[in-house]
Amino acid sequence: MKVELPEIPVNYKEDLHNLEYLNEADLILFMAGNQFMVMEELLEAFQKAYPEVKKIFYETLPPGLELKQILAGGARFGDMEIRVMPDIYTAVSEEAMQELMKRGLIENYFIYLHNRLVLMVPKGNPARIKNLKDLTRDDVRISQPGPLEDITRYIVEMYRKAGREELVHRIMEEKRAEGTTIFTLVHHRETPLRIVKGTVDVGPVWATEVIHAQTQGLPVEMVEVGEELDQRDKVNYYITALTNALHPENARKFLDFIKSSEAQKIYAKYGFVPHFPIS
Repeated sequence: MKVELPEIPVNYKEDLHNLEYLNEADLILFMAGNQFMVMEELLEAFQKAYPEVKKIFYETLPPGLELKQILAGGARFGDMEIRVMPDIYTAVSEEAMQELMKRGLIENYFIYLHNRLVLMVPKGNPARIKNLKDLTRDDVRISQPGPLEDITRYIVEMYRKAGREELVHRIMEEKRAEGTTIFTLVHHRETPLRIVKGTVDVGPVWATEVIHAQTQGLPVEMVEVGEELDQRDKVNYYITALTNALHPENARKFLDFIKSSEAQKIYAKYGFVPHFPIS
């Protein structure tokens, strides 16, 4: 039976890196999309440690779409077909790894990184947001990731931990009906835009997204919610090498590198929470 190839939307062009190396790469990486801001510095350090790995094709697409590519043996992008199997795949869902294990496409995987939730606010924090309870106020407008976004389940769990079902209901139901909780479809694009334009006062996001927005010169700030609430113990990034990888030796080098103090330091610089010790 012919497998239908998934479609990579044309607006994801910037998430396909070094397409010119597609058919002659020394290493192919499918990296969970919200690491995009780290990749240039990370790969520069990797190639310094392993200069023999010269040509790297990598994607920073949503990991669910990358999983579909792996299972279908490729994807369509505009008028071209991308028919490569990655050497390395990373995801924020353990279910994705278990699916690959079940199909015999990987032998093992491990956690290499974490992320944490924070609140993005405009520079100066004019609404004086100090904690999650402030989000229940009538005057506070929230840019809230919608039900289809991966981040939402962690945010809802954060709300639940901070104020039980009452807080979840207030933000996700009541304030939405009132028009002061505004759902997003692509939160990491929409929330910074809304905050800068002044159409919202706050938005729950990954810490990495605030730091990235600041490096882009956007006038935003971060309000920490505290380690006991920010979900860092639940937000895991998983990594694996494919059993049918074309470059198994280089895949092994990348797995070794990702655990290194140097790699973990680079991730920490962009707001991620390291999994391995940093010396």
